[in-house]
Amino acid sequence: MKLNHINLTVTDVNAAREFLEKYFELQTKSINSNSFAVMTDDDGLLLALMKDTRANYPKSFHIGFFQESKERVNEINQRLKDDGFDVKPPKMAHRWTFYVKAPGGFTVEVLS
Repeated sequence: MKLNHINLTVTDVNAAREFLEKYFELQTKSINSNSFAVMTDDDGLLLALMKDTRANYPKSFHIGFFQESKERVNEINQRLKDDGFDVKPPKMAHRWTFYVKAPGGFTVEVLS
């Protein structure tokens, strides 16, 4: 069995979509104004972004993007820092990892 799709409620569909395209190589398949977007990855995952004025996720809620190496995690971390995101350096926890608050109100974990 394989996870097929995820639907995230976000406060800003376009900002969230651009963030996911730029840093995590998701591809936008369709957009409906500023209220809805469908994105996919190379493994067949479908990620739907739906606009709401509130994105009230629990503090522990996040989505994760697994990377092939620690170096790749470090590269993404540095790109995010260079672009003005408030990210702490990666560290060894359950994996080599860090978290970032994404535009739109959800958290992303980057790990290897």
